[in-house]
Amino acid sequence: MAESIIYDIITKLSSPLVQQLGLWWNFKDDLEDLESIVSAIKTVLLDAEERSTSNIPVKHFLEKLKDALYDADDLLDDIHTEALRKDLLSGNKLTKEVRVFFSSSNQVAYGLKMGSKIKAIKASLSTIQNQTKLLKLVPREYPMETPFMAKRRQQTHSFVPKDKIIGRDDDKAALLKLLLEFDSEENVHIIPIVGFGGLGKTALAQLVYNDEMVKKHFDLRMWVCVSDVFDVKTIVANIIKSVTNHAPDQNLEMDQLQKQLRGEINRSKYLLVLDDIWNEDRERWVSLKNLLIGGDKGSRIIITTRSHKVAKLTSKCQPHVLKGLSEDDSWSLFKDIAFEQRSADLTNSGFVEIGKQISEMCRGVPLVIKTIAGTLSFIETQNEWLSFKDNELARISQKDNEILSTLKLSYDRLPSHLKNCFAYCRLYPKDHKIDVKTLVQFWIAQGFVNQSTSSQPLEDIGFGYFKGLVERNLFQEVEEDDFRGIVCKMHDFMNDLAESVAGKEVANFVEILEQES
Repeated sequence: MAESIIYDIITKLSSPLVQQLGLWWNFKDDLEDLESIVSAIKTVLLDAEERSTSNIPVKHFLEKLKDALYDADDLLDDIHTEALRKDLLSGNKLTKEVRVFFSSSNQVAYGLKMGSKIKAIKASLSTIQNQTKLLKLVPREYPMETPFMAKRRQQTHSFVPKDKIIGRDDDKAALLKLLLEFDSEENVHIIPIVGFGGLGKTALAQLVYNDEMVKKHFDLRMWVCVSDVFDVKTIVANIIKSVTNHAPDQNLEMDQLQKQLRGEINRSKYLLVLDDIWNEDRERWVSLKNLLIGGDKGSRIIITTRSHKVAKLTSKCQPHVLKGLSEDDSWSLFKDIAFEQRSADLTNSGFVEIGKQISEMCRGVPLVIKTIAGTLSFIETQNEWLSFKDNELARISQKDNEILSTLKLSYDRLPSHLKNCFAYCRLYPKDHKIDVKTLVQFWIAQGFVNQSTSSQPLEDIGFGYFKGLVERNLFQEVEEDDFRGIVCKMHDFMNDLAESVAGKEVANFVEILEQES
């Protein structure tokens, strides 16, 4: 995000109108100094962004830098607007209007005020620039779109979602046995799936939920994303919506909702998936469970969670603990994505060897494998793959809690226009079904979509940006909706990553999104 602000600042500083006003108001030298400082900071920005996740001083450096850059950008907006106003008033002959320009004492005062502000911002950014040496930030160039990347995009004529599930056949078979064959004493048997983030708990639950035998076995199937907030009334309303395809009246009281829920599930053998539960409060869980026990014998509830404590309080049976993919399955998934449009490279032993080493470093976590492989699919040479493995990926500690840092490497490798678009998605709540057409319109409104040719509509260019993010596996569950067109979701980790890289630069607009829904 900071890179795009710096680009805007340098563009405004190089504007002839701004330079002309700087000359009149006697701070042209300060503007040139400011451009030099900003340009110098830009060279170390990529290194700072990559190190900010694991290095607190660098993270604080970036926060201070962004604040100072926004101040500089706002000030230059003010000056540029004033320059345009003077240009329009003078009929594009600014040099002939110098006497009129200085005839107003207000303009003199304005010029003095602007000069003072520029000096203050220059001093602030100069201090920040000095910190780059203390932090030992290394000058590096941002990745640019290469002809290879442009060629890839041109080859993708239509969007086809490819959510591949590899290496989960045994997990699926075990869950199908619990769903279809296991004879439980309870009418409603609860099956927890446990594993840390990114292992594919939701994907596995979807795999069995959509199995043809499961569809025939149950009278009713329901799916509800729970996530961070375990509100019983909201969950009940969402279960009803999953059954009827219509959200119940928001004004209904809990007693009315629970009666409606019982009316839907009573005397039905149902399957309910409660995806991504975090609640460890037994009383809240019991209050929900009591509303769900009216199903016919053989009913099942699948719960996905990262917490073994949640699994223990929700079910008497042993949870299905999901593990990482095997080395062979990891490589199979990796190569399907990384070599998808460059299959000839699979005959190159150098590419294959580096790819296998990178695949092993992903520790069998499907989300990490998909994201890293998607990033490498846009990197053309063996040397770049090797550099990514030895430098960027090697910096990340191979621990469960470092997944976000690993995923950030893919963000760091994005072209700047895609970085803006991805970070903007932080505005969406977790588990929100994103309307892609609306998302592209938001990007256009924010000025993120650049029209390279006059003949191509901005909407088409913006959709191309979306496809670029999908190809890098930064979105998931992309599908066609009968009413809204293409929709998608972000994994919780991707949402966290977007929030992390966006920092304080955006504000939540949940109300707008709820209206959109």
